[in-house]
Amino acid sequence: MRVETITFPVAPGVSLQADRYGAPDGAPVILLHGGGQTRWSWKGTAQALADAGGKGGFAVHAVDMRGHGQSSWCPDGQYGLGHFAQDVRVLAGMMPAPPVIVGASLGGLSALLACGEDPQAPCAGLVLVDIAPRMEQRGTSRVGAFMRDTLDGFDTLEEAAAAVADYARNGRRDTRPEGLLKNLRQDADGRYRWHWDPAFMAAGKSGWDPDVVERRLMAAAARITAPMLIVRGGESDVLSRETMDHLKQALPHIAQAEIAGARHMIAGDDNARFNAAILPFLQAHAAAQGGAA
Repeated sequence: MRVETITFPVAPGVSLQADRYGAPDGAPVILLHGGGQTRWSWKGTAQALADAGGKGGFAVHAVDMRGHGQSSWCPDGQYGLGHFAQDVRVLAGMMPAPPVIVGASLGGLSALLACGEDPQAPCAGLVLVDIAPRMEQRGTSRVGAFMRDTLDGFDTLEEAAAAVADYARNGRRDTRPEGLLKNLRQDADGRYRWHWDPAFMAAGKSGWDPDVVERRLMAAAARITAPMLIVRGGESDVLSRETMDHLKQALPHIAQAEIAGARHMIAGDDNARFNAAILPFLQAHAAAQGGAA
């Protein structure tokens, strides 16, 4: 498996770090993680997609979003949805052909705005992973609470693993907590903290009116002409079945899929079934270099 690390400058003082899996000249795919995660959350999916690309293959780009992982921390704390969307817009424009973008949570919201608001990002297809223009406030609040409650980090990796297992509510705890090191940094005081800029949380709390955001996202989704797919975790508290039914009526052009038993972190809960759910979509819509679909 060929993996190459690439740096994409997207804004003054901001560069995004990405790992490209598979053939460099394959059809481009961009994987965008959720808030507080890093590109490493996509490792299993990136490898599976690169292996299954078929004719010509995929060039799969797993990206650290601004303020996360090894990407730049924004020097002036600009972490609004519009800033993330603009990064996606610039990144998509750097691809040799319109990419299929797969976005989980924050990554999906950012891609939705990038592809649906002017100037619209080039996009061969868009997969939203347990995120949609309408969300359940209870679920999004739980995500935010976990990030705020663990902002000061952990004394040990085992403590971090226990917190993740409690949040995930799936009864599983990583037997090798050192695997969390891809998502944690150890600071000078010895504590392990999540690998993202704490200023991200302050920015996320300001200016987030759910009704305003929903109207903006619905308008963006209605403008996207590229094929779209929403993948819901069957046990998600961020997207309910009622919300999915509403979206089917309001935005009938968006296909839907559900991974039974998975929660908000679908790719981590059931990576094999998630990959199987999105692979046919990518094979159908990913654009080869030169623009042929």
